[in-house]
Amino acid sequence: MNEPEARTPAEAAAHFERLRPRLVGVAYGLLGTLPEAEDAVQDAWIRLQRTNIDAIDDLTGWLVTTTARLALDVLRSARHRRETYIGPWLPEPVETAPDPADTVSLADSLSWAMLVVLETLTPAERAAFVLHDVFGLTFDDVAAALGRTPAACRKLASRARDHVEARTPRFDVDPRRHREVVDAFAAATGTGDLQGLLALLAPDAVLTSDGGGRVSAARRPVRGADKVARFLIGVNAKHPEGERRTILVNGGLALLFTEAGRVANVTALGIVDGRITTVDMVRNPDKFHGLHTIGP
Repeated sequence: MNEPEARTPAEAAAHFERLRPRLVGVAYGLLGTLPEAEDAVQDAWIRLQRTNIDAIDDLTGWLVTTTARLALDVLRSARHRRETYIGPWLPEPVETAPDPADTVSLADSLSWAMLVVLETLTPAERAAFVLHDVFGLTFDDVAAALGRTPAACRKLASRARDHVEARTPRFDVDPRRHREVVDAFAAATGTGDLQGLLALLAPDAVLTSDGGGRVSAARRPVRGADKVARFLIGVNAKHPEGERRTILVNGGLALLFTEAGRVANVTALGIVDGRITTVDMVRNPDKFHGLHTIGP
């Protein structure tokens, strides 16, 4: 991470602002929620202001590892909160901005499906994997962030990598075909077309709905094409005036549902061989900070 270092408070502040998107991306990769990621980055800035800049050999490395440590502390405490979370917990979707400079720095490999799988790792495994495999830190830097030896971090990352490779679905990557399925799904849910939905859904499709106790949502995953299709039609029947459009979320197409100008949910689809295998529906209004088009 070595580079010409800032040696005045003004230079350090400018360096921090240039690095902020990457820092937020690192924290978001560990936490899966944007507000907590931004808080970790802000805490890192506060710590920098209290530190002798001349004593820091590598300012970029210091900021990344400090942000990672702070995010890891939050992740460990968040594990308990998520155990008492009402219903399934899904990550917070981050929309790709029209101007890439306004977008959280997310690596291509940190897709929505990847974030969902990362939730099944231990905090240490997740940190080692995200910092090394996703953001390219050396194991010496990972060790500094985790307070472990490089060898231990290498083992954590390897274990996490095996788990991620085994659990991350191999979704279709043809953009044209993917969009066709997403558009057909939006049309079928919008019109309440049961047969149309059944034609799109894989027989073993699973729907996960995250309301966090704030809004109505399924408390357990809905399994099977018929049950998923009927659930989706039921949701649409309760919100007949809602509007839907496609957006880019975490590097992939998703559907944004709005009602009376407010976001009702963001739905990410997993598609294999042209059929929808997973429907992840984020309905918790506390998880819409990463969207650029939230209504008043």
